[in-house]
Amino acid sequence: MRKITPKMHAWMMNPFLQFFILIGLSIKIMIVVAGGHGGTRE
Repeated sequence: MRKITPKMHAWMMNPFLQFFILIGLSIKIMIVVAGGHGGTRE
């Protein structure tokens, strides 16, 4: 098991950071999906 450092714990407990990470991942996925489908939207 990996030891959770205080910094990692602070990240996990920070809703704002979680929100930004989620948005960042969503945008990345959207770009990949759009690029993979020729930029067309369903």
